[in-house]
Amino acid sequence: MTLLRMMWLGVGLLLAGCAQVSDLASYSVTEQQLQQLMLRQLDQLTQQTRLAGMPVALAVEDMQVRIGPDNSDVVRLGTKASAVFSAFGLHYPASLQLQIEASPYYDGEQNAVFLRNLRLLDSSIDAAGYRGNLAPLSTEVLQLVNAWLQDQPVYRLDENDPTQRLLMQMPLNMAVQQGRIRFSPL
Repeated sequence: MTLLRMMWLGVGLLLAGCAQVSDLASYSVTEQQLQQLMLRQLDQLTQQTRLAGMPVALAVEDMQVRIGPDNSDVVRLGTKASAVFSAFGLHYPASLQLQIEASPYYDGEQNAVFLRNLRLLDSSIDAAGYRGNLAPLSTEVLQLVNAWLQDQPVYRLDENDPTQRLLMQMPLNMAVQQGRIRFSPL
């Protein structure tokens, strides 16, 4: 009888362990979570530059995030930025909209996701009655976002969360799925 109880206890422990592993099997970050994290850091996306010899102040004001659109393995960022040209003591405001695509990359040493290989998909500018594309200015905004993303992860695993802390202790696979980035042990 004792052997039978020991076997049932062993089976119970095995099932409990499997349940724990299945909870650990993956962790996901949604595009809403990612967008909220990025919006909190927008104040870092400002830059003074020159365009055609004129000083220009650039600032990214809003960002929309789409993870895995059309079942792709990329993240798309829709950015709204402002530019203020200064010439002859006057200031000329402009608003820009960019659609950027990037590949997420998981850095296991930093336990963080970075966006790499930025690509400009579309851009538009609205300035003093002109609506269209101003490639040099779009390139400046893209470089600003790219420089920021080189050092700034878009997501970092949280060591205060028990599931994430446990995942941080093993090699991880990161998969981009529509609407989320999923982490799972290799």
